Amino acid sequence: MTKIKMNVPLVEMDGDEMTRIIWKMIKDILLLPYIDLKTEYYDLGLEYRDKTDDQVTVDAAVATKKYGVAVKCATITPNAQRVEEYKLKQMWKSPNGTIRAILDGTVFRAPIVVDSIKPSVKTWTKPITIARHAYGDVYRDVEYRLEGPGKAELVFTSENGEVVRQTIHDFKGAGIILGMHNIDDSIQSFARACFNYALDVKQDLWFATKDTISKKYDHTFKDIFQEIFDAEYQKRFADAGIEYFYTLIDDAVARVIRSEGGFIWACKNYDGDVMSDMVATAFGSLAMMTSVLVSPEGYYEYEAAHGTVTRHYYQHLKGMETSTNAMATLFAWTGALRKRAEMDGIAELADFAGKLEAASIKTIEEGTMTKDLALLSEVSDKKVVNTEDFLKEIKVRLDAML
Repeated sequence: MTKIKMNVPLVEMDGDEMTRIIWKMIKDILLLPYIDLKTEYYDLGLEYRDKTDDQVTVDAAVATKKYGVAVKCATITPNAQRVEEYKLKQMWKSPNGTIRAILDGTVFRAPIVVDSIKPSVKTWTKPITIARHAYGDVYRDVEYRLEGPGKAELVFTSENGEVVRQTIHDFKGAGIILGMHNIDDSIQSFARACFNYALDVKQDLWFATKDTISKKYDHTFKDIFQEIFDAEYQKRFADAGIEYFYTLIDDAVARVIRSEGGFIWACKNYDGDVMSDMVATAFGSLAMMTSVLVSPEGYYEYEAAHGTVTRHYYQHLKGMETSTNAMATLFAWTGALRKRAEMDGIAELADFAGKLEAASIKTIEEGTMTKDLALLSEVSDKKVVNTEDFLKEIKVRLDAML
């Protein structure tokens, strides 16, 4: 068959451990035989990030601004143990955090729904998308451990030299201090990204914080969302037949559990981190969760929501067979290819992305799946396969659709 042509490359960000192995499998089995794949390649594996003093991560983010669409493999954020294991120069920051800061994006995560895998929350019949603010909060915090009595203060010095002080706490003994920040520009970008995404997918948008307790920090989020909605989006939402509403985070949790799904839940950075894992697990697993970073300027970075599957990687290194779920990584590729096709007007590429997703879901529905899904699926006759064979089974169904 004639391969599908691409006009503009994707930014391809390779990653670490088992997901790096799966990344190559997906390309070799399901992409390169069908697409004349154009990518601008960046190796975000931990060794190369260390070799380049993490400049490669910055370069990949800048390239995403140039080309508009990126696809990213899962990567390691090193802790002390990883510094020792990989003999790193230092404990490098999260590549996701670096990329999100440069693109000023909002992360949208939604489960991949398969009919034979029922959510653990029985009322959920439609997917729930988590919109996670990707800037600030504890991910850019300043922390201090104090060992004895003293006074902790919050001090702000303005450009003109004016100093404002607030007492945080008079410590009588040992304790800890945490300083967080956010900026209005990023919150405004977050709000607009959420409103635009809701209009794109024609779904209601919920937003929740704890403004009754955090009367400045969280309340600022609430106020900015409401101001932008009233000024720019109220009529557009009404015309689209969708709703925006704000509620407290604890009320939102109760509403979400009682709902049928089918909406977008916007959360601050930490809330979104936790709630996206909760939603993913309730719908199946993190390996069945799509993730896309959307910037207000229209840049898109698609990735799997999970980590590098370290345990399976160590098994792989020992020559053992692994049954690692490749769905989220596969859907990162299909999402990026579809967006590239949409931007460049390549209908054939968009159609291919849709058929590849359909073939992967059909494979699971017909009873062939990786070990993690076999524990969840209600299909009576299941065939548990390793990762490579799972991708080959998808290829069989994809070929029948093309």
